[in-house]
Amino acid sequence: MRIAVATAFAAVPMAAVLTVGSAAPLAPPLGACTGPDCPSTWPAPNNGDFTGRDATINVFAGGDYTVNGRAAEAEGKIVTLGNLTIDKNGGGVFNMGVVGVGSRVVPPNGSDFVTVGGNVDVKSGNSILIGGSDSHGPAFGNLRHAGSVTGTVSIDPTGSSIQDPNAAAPYQTVLTQIEEISDCVGRAAATGTVDVSSSQATFTGDGTSTKQVFNVTRNLTGPSGGQIGLVFNNVPAGATVVVNMLGDNPVINTYTGTGLAGDQTTDMRSKLMYNFPTATTAQLLGSAQFQGSVLAGNPGGTTTIAEPGMNGRVYVAGNLIQTGTGGYEIHSYPFDGDLPDCRTTPSPSPSNSPSNSPSPSPSPSPSPTSPTHSPSPSPTAPTSTDHAPTPPSPTASTTSPSATTTSPSPSSSTSGPVPTSSHPTGHESSHHHGGGELPSTGTGNAPVVLGAAGVGLLALGGLAVLAARRRGRHG
Repeated sequence: MRIAVATAFAAVPMAAVLTVGSAAPLAPPLGACTGPDCPSTWPAPNNGDFTGRDATINVFAGGDYTVNGRAAEAEGKIVTLGNLTIDKNGGGVFNMGVVGVGSRVVPPNGSDFVTVGGNVDVKSGNSILIGGSDSHGPAFGNLRHAGSVTGTVSIDPTGSSIQDPNAAAPYQTVLTQIEEISDCVGRAAATGTVDVSSSQATFTGDGTSTKQVFNVTRNLTGPSGGQIGLVFNNVPAGATVVVNMLGDNPVINTYTGTGLAGDQTTDMRSKLMYNFPTATTAQLLGSAQFQGSVLAGNPGGTTTIAEPGMNGRVYVAGNLIQTGTGGYEIHSYPFDGDLPDCRTTPSPSPSNSPSNSPSPSPSPSPSPTSPTHSPSPSPTAPTSTDHAPTPPSPTASTTSPSATTTSPSPSSSTSGPVPTSSHPTGHESSHHHGGGELPSTGTGNAPVVLGAAGVGLLALGGLAVLAARRRGRHG
């Protein structure tokens, strides 16, 4: 039965398997943890031994992925279809795949930790470190890149730097699905209301729905663009929670989130999704260990993340900028919620309080095209307005491409926002390789079960036959 299901699944293109009208959960290589070594529970950000292995993509950018400011690390499996640029203020190490403080759930050994569809450009004074180790042994993986590598890249043994002109090819359908899913979720009808005051955004659910949807047509910031709290009321335990940020230039600036058990958004994390279906620029700012995953469906858009910790999947169809004023990081945590289904969801009705101006109707996400690489937006919050390929066999050598003269492209470095909240955000320590820094660091996973989908596909194949006879580092 397993063989038959696997055969039917393999025979269907990924686009068909991921069609949003046929399945609410995100399917591999997106969403929940996959592989035999997924942890039973996901710990708060820590620097202990590895707690599991996860083959699911944690960070996906359909355009370019740019690291600047003082951003420090990105954990888990990383894919960018465009260029990867490391241009930190003052230089330093940027860790990828394995981080010093995070979930400590890392990709499987020998797999591609980082995949780049364009060039890898590590500016002078900067370096990339891929891989790491704990008290039991190493975590090692590959850098697979279609273009050139410029600058210093260190890869722990026995990972390799693999030049592959088709590096991005297996992920083109993933880009299409991120666009379609984000558009679908963005058209879901609201089940609750949102009230934004000068200090807090309060999301009030209907108390019963298993999918709680909140449609927001203004920034989640204070009156002058400063940080506010995020509070959820009347949301059933275990419900999937979707926050649709509707509009062209939405901003979230918050101090909410610690990553610690008992914190409301931490407990909601694996089923909490922030969706930016049409944004040209989207910004997530603040001083928090931000909890939940992010979808951004505009392939011509740019999403900027400037949080000490981003704890969840990051799936953007356009460009991604990771920045900040300290050792800001993206941590690997799964999304295993059930998203709205486009076969049954009507057009959205705004869920903002009446004090907000009328909400614009979100436009459908653009058709899949090559992303337009828009200039890097400033991560400073504006004032508030109402508005998977088969892993290669690891080689037995460490590959460290020699440093070369970097291309004369202008620096895209920007400074991240200075946190304005006195809320505690945790601890910091230094990187033992020099140059890196830990962020101000302050559950549950359910592997996606494809058996039902496989059986359904087998049933379809059986009908066709019948018709034819009488288809993860810090110290």
